[in-house]
Amino acid sequence: MLRVTLKRSYIGYNKRQRDTVRALGLNKVGSSAVRADSAPIRGMIRKVAQLVEVMPLSDPVEVKE
Repeated sequence: MLRVTLKRSYIGYNKRQRDTVRALGLNKVGSSAVRADSAPIRGMIRKVAQLVEVMPLSDPVEVKE
């Protein structure tokens, strides 16, 4: 599991990067989302690496959606 946190605003970035941030479940600066550690999620994080901070979670977390 990965905790993804939006650290910088996506204002001024292109539409694909804004859409990627929203698809990760992030809205405002400082918001966080817990995502499964998978290849598609890693690819999304790589595309917006300058905007987000990623922290691996060692314990399984129950996600409420």
